[in-house]
Amino acid sequence: MSNQVKRDLRGIEGLEALTRRRPFSSRNAVEIPGLLADVLGMPEVPPETAIEETGSWHKDGVEGVALRWSTGFGSATDGWLLRPVGETGPLPGLVVLHCHGGMKRYGKEKVADRHHPVPAPVVAFRAECYSGRAVANDFARAGHAVLVHDAFGWGSRRVPVDYMPERSEHIASLELKEHLAAGHAVGEATEYDVHAAPHEDIMAKTLGVLGTSWAGVIARDDLIATSVLAQHPATAKGGVAVVGFSGGGARAVLASALSDSIRATGVMAMMSTFDGILDGYLHAHSWTMMSPGIGRVADWPEIAAARAPRPLFVGYAERDALFPLTGMRAAHDIISRRYATSQAAEQYRAHWANATHSFDASTQRAFLTWLNESPR
Repeated sequence: MSNQVKRDLRGIEGLEALTRRRPFSSRNAVEIPGLLADVLGMPEVPPETAIEETGSWHKDGVEGVALRWSTGFGSATDGWLLRPVGETGPLPGLVVLHCHGGMKRYGKEKVADRHHPVPAPVVAFRAECYSGRAVANDFARAGHAVLVHDAFGWGSRRVPVDYMPERSEHIASLELKEHLAAGHAVGEATEYDVHAAPHEDIMAKTLGVLGTSWAGVIARDDLIATSVLAQHPATAKGGVAVVGFSGGGARAVLASALSDSIRATGVMAMMSTFDGILDGYLHAHSWTMMSPGIGRVADWPEIAAARAPRPLFVGYAERDALFPLTGMRAAHDIISRRYATSQAAEQYRAHWANATHSFDASTQRAFLTWLNESPR
């Protein structure tokens, strides 16, 4: 920490010294999974999950099966299992974790296609964040059994507006009036997302009182999904990989750190030291990464590298407005040292893209090549 107070610490100067017992980057890696599960308050993952098939389709070389399962609370989870058309044998499994993006009406639809036409808000979102691609479909066409699912708070797992308290309704009504006054079209998806934004903070309080957290319940959702895919007959043995961009990257970091069975991890545009983020970047991030108490566990790149020598791919977007380049470089150095210490330097792959905050086409290609080369 420099002598100059960082922007996100203004007004609470000195608190860091009172709360942080050790530097972010001094934790023994074997301690991290247990500490992380405790801090996130992650509810227990069930040993088995009943799965229902609710439909199937073929589209552009991909065969899809709609799945549904219950996590034990809230709405049921809808997921799609995607494979190449005509493939009959088991394939390497990959769970693609959708991002946050301020778009909660849709979850898995941000990364996967089923219906024509694709909803207009999703088309625009993909153009900005995924080079216009439905990345899960692309990975399936390339020879993987790909599962996409809605995390708690998104898509099929979203909280109905009628369940939201008066305070979030009031905040949302003010923003909707501003949209209309500016002449912006307000469709069903936009209206839901406007309501969901203030409700996220209120839900975080509720989850905290219950002894868990946004990150904890989402990590549980994701570990259930990895188990669903790993146990499916369409999936080859040996564990599944996980990949995500932005908030999905945060989900990949946490799920991987908390799991003994994930075989490889991809984190896209979601990597920096916490120290770098403290200089004016915290406001841009959700509870998925900035979970209360996480600073007691380890630095973010240490959490990402906690399962070394497990194969790890990190995509860095050099013009990312949500992370400082200095924080990315510092994170890369920490991860590199962790993998070198584990005698597995070759199992960590960093891809630097001249890109804004996105999982851009060059990074998609680099990740797929790396994934196909990773040990199984």
